Amino acid sequence: MPDLSHLAAERLARRLAATCLALAVAPAFAFGFDDVARRAEQLAREPWRAPAFVLPAELKALDYDGYRDIRFRPERALWRGQGLPFELQFFHLGKFQTQPVAINEVTPQGVRRVAFDRADFDYGRNRLSPQRWGDLGFAGFRVHADLNASASGYKDELLVFLGASYLRALGRGQHYGLSARGLAIDTVGAPPGKGEEFPRFTEFWIERPARDATALVIHALLESPRAAGAYRFELRPGESTVMEVRARLFLRDGVATLGLAPLTSMFQHGENQPRERDFRPEVHDSDGLSVLSGRGEWLWRPLVNPKRPLVTSFALGSLGGFGLMQRDRAYASYEDVEAQYERRPSAWVEPLGDWGPGRVELLQLPTPDETEDNIVAYWVGARAPQPGRPLEFAYRLSWQGERQARPPSGWVVQSRRGQGFRAPPPPPGEVQFIVDFDGPALRALPEAAAVEAVADVGPGARLVEAHAYRNPVNGRWRMTLRVDRSSPAQPLELRAFLRHGADALTETWTSILPPE
Repeated sequence: MPDLSHLAAERLARRLAATCLALAVAPAFAFGFDDVARRAEQLAREPWRAPAFVLPAELKALDYDGYRDIRFRPERALWRGQGLPFELQFFHLGKFQTQPVAINEVTPQGVRRVAFDRADFDYGRNRLSPQRWGDLGFAGFRVHADLNASASGYKDELLVFLGASYLRALGRGQHYGLSARGLAIDTVGAPPGKGEEFPRFTEFWIERPARDATALVIHALLESPRAAGAYRFELRPGESTVMEVRARLFLRDGVATLGLAPLTSMFQHGENQPRERDFRPEVHDSDGLSVLSGRGEWLWRPLVNPKRPLVTSFALGSLGGFGLMQRDRAYASYEDVEAQYERRPSAWVEPLGDWGPGRVELLQLPTPDETEDNIVAYWVGARAPQPGRPLEFAYRLSWQGERQARPPSGWVVQSRRGQGFRAPPPPPGEVQFIVDFDGPALRALPEAAAVEAVADVGPGARLVEAHAYRNPVNGRWRMTLRVDRSSPAQPLELRAFLRHGADALTETWTSILPPE
């Protein structure tokens, strides 16, 4: 028989070589969205366990100034000195931030938990005993990047995750304002005796970026008594900083209102609701809710600071987008050197994929001052997800400045309510709005164009006047809308837009007058 030993040896050698090659090209450690989703699904199958963590008493006892005096040392930021496009700094627990979040760094070699180190913080004038605390964890974190193209290479604050599922981000030249949230549960419609449920991001996995990376990927685990979920955020800084969000939710139990992509803001007063004894003409982080239907209709609702909670919604067959917007970007509208409301971002939510029918819901609460958020907007699907079955959705969240999502033709510039001098004076039930519009379609009209104000009022009122004319001072178009409100005890819904011939020139301005 022939000697086949050399053939066997060759085959073995080839097999070993192939194995070595496979090992050489095998992908490095991978961690992703599905890993977090599996964990969320498992948590949703188990009974809810309230956090057992107890904050050290001396941290809980800190007053506002004492907590603010604890600062992270920038020189100890994660990835500092590694030539990476992003850096991470962390928030300390204390005062209102009483529950820790776990933070992990994801690298090609694996997942590494970022441990609390008291040497990372400057405790200022506080007399505390950090050596007794052990590994506290963190209250949250912030991302820094060269957002504003500093010649010195200084990395600006770009994104913050702090408290519950709240996050805030900035585009170029912007100043922090409104917040986004991961999820809203029963913000409206909670059963008697139960209030809103606030899900929390309890753990983060942040992927270490490459040197040439233009985006930062963050994974997060969300937990609450009735929900668990996995989130993936892909953050891209720029003139408008954009976050692509992917989420997969699992409910333990049914909810009355499941708000997706919620936004939270503040409106104290504005051009439509002046405030006595405040030298500032307007004080708000957002001045209106913008909604785009899947059919291409744009709606604009100016925000108000109501006397009592006010809930309204826009039912849609499909959603094109919605946002809480800060359209008025002139310093003269605010006259606040410190707050710089004209630099507050707008936040625009654009679904990725079809979210189906549902509604954009707007909750407006009374607020005595500018320190409290009193505006919430979110999407509610027509069909509530069933407990135990995953709900997956994705959207693009843009933090916008001067360049904003708005209709291509024409949009509302300002909305005012009130009367000028009239003789004889108007009847007691008459309400007047002055609404200014601008945009390319309006600017392109010939001088003698006939523009019509098309208005619709709900029951309990009579339309007295709807008139549109060009403002010779600034070239914008102004609408005067007068309504005789015969039943002040009923809420009154108003809608109006400008039309030229058969063509709609602007978005639809909408307003609601609550019962008096």
